[in-house]
Formats: sequence, C-alpha cells, structure tokens
Amino acid sequence: MSLVYYVNGKWVESSQANIPFNDAGFLLGDGLFETIRFQNEHLFKLEQHLTRLDSGLSLIKIKKQQTHSELGSLLQDTITKNELESGLLRLMITRGELIGEPWKFTGNPCIYISIRPLSDEPQDMPVKVVFFKEEDYPIIRFKPAIKSMNYIGNMLAKKDAETLGAYEPVFINSDGLITECAIRNIFFIKDKTLLTPSTDLGILPGVMRDTIMEIAHNSELAVTEAEICINELSEMDEAFISSSGIGLYPCEWKNWNSEYKYTLKIKDELYRQINQTTTV
Repeated sequence: MSLVYYVNGKWVESSQANIPFNDAGFLLGDGLFETIRFQNEHLFKLEQHLTRLDSGLSLIKIKKQQTHSELGSLLQDTITKNELESGLLRLMITRGELIGEPWKFTGNPCIYISIRPLSDEPQDMPVKVVFFKEEDYPIIRFKPAIKSMNYIGNMLAKKDAETLGAYEPVFINSDGLITECAIRNIFFIKDKTLLTPSTDLGILPGVMRDTIMEIAHNSELAVTEAEICINELSEMDEAFISSSGIGLYPCEWKNWNSEYKYTLKIKDELYRQINQTTTV
C-alpha cells in the first residue's frame, strides 16, 4: 500500500520518506511520540493525546512551535491524503537536526507523521500473555512518565513473547509488581473492582487507559490504581489489555482463564465511543 507521510514540512510517499542523519531522534532517541487512533476519518481523543505530548515535551525541554489546532490539522490532512477511513497515526517530535554539541542545541524541533491501517483482530481470543522480569530487558521507567522514543527493551520482549506463542509480554519489576505490557496497558477485575497498575510505578497514563477507567467508573465497577503482585494473579476474575492500536482484548495466561463478564461490557462501550468519535 502506497502511503503519504508528513516529514517536517513536506508530504512524501512512504517509500521515499527519510529523516536527516543528524536528527536528534535518530542519533539520540531525543524526542517523543503519540499513537493516535482515527475512526471514520475522525481522530479519537486528540486533545488528550496532545495534552500528554505537551507535558512530556515540557519535561525534556523541547519547545514546539505548533498549536493544538495546527497539529490537529496536520493529522487530519494526513488522513485525507491517504484516503483511509480508520487507522493509526504516529506523531513524532524530535529536538531537531543537531549541529555541534547536542546538549547545546537551540534549533527548531522536527515533526514527522506516519499512518497505517488498523491491524486485524487475532482470530484466537482471549489473547495469551506471558510475564517477563523487567531486569532481563533494558527497560526505562521515567518518573514522571513520558512517551519516549526509546523502545528497545519493549521490542525485544515483544519478540521473545511471540517466540513463546504469546500475543503480548507483561513486565514485572524488581519488587514483583506488575507494571505494563511492552506496548499496552493491562487491567484486572476482582470482586467487581477494576484494577490497573499505578502510575507511581513509572507507567504512562495512557489515553485509552484513562477512557477505560472512566467507562468503568460509570458502570457497576469500582476503579483502583494499585500495586498488583505477581503472586496475586491466580485470584483475579478477569483480565484484558488495551492500547490505541487494539482498543481492548481479553487476555489469559497459563493455568488461568475467565468468562470475561465485565470485560466484554467495557469493550462494547469502548468501541461504541470510538465509532462515535468526532473531530476536536
């Protein structure tokens, strides 16, 4: 499929899209990104994504020039130029093209936008997850959390999980606490309470994560950000993973399964909201 990307001021065919060799994102991983879902050509929760982006850029002292409205227009134009009804946009902002000593750089940030269709849902549901120790991978936990471009450890774990026949790895920190998946958040349900790892553990406050917690708040479930120990997993009634890319998938692991009573209700409401999304 021939796609059109936005490369720092220019629209370029994806096969011809390049970044400068001295771009800080390439050289140093110096930048942030947001993965934004669009449905029926409309962006889902755009303002929340851009607010999180602003917060992260402020922490790493990158000053973008564009307003939310201007970035929203670029994202919408990317959808229009590619004639895709639904898919994912990846908005990347780097410190810019470096000249001289990188810690003294004072130039303008670079902006890149790529696009792709949504992936098909796996045929086998619930999806399988496996649990990996964070100490076995070069995982970086930023506090406060930022959407860093450094995903080396996450991708290595993702590859290892697929080798084991699993859809997604779930990380366990040095204290034996569940943190998050390689590229997704994880939730559990126990005794009519939705549990998800606390952001105090260095977990990114995901846009889809926040939406799911809001849905649960408005239903018959209590919601708690908690410290969830690996030894407590057998006590859980339900579990699922989420991200902008997949929405929500029920999940399972070895010697554990569920009927997903509440999970499926949350999923139905989430997809109802996604399909009714309008531009910001």
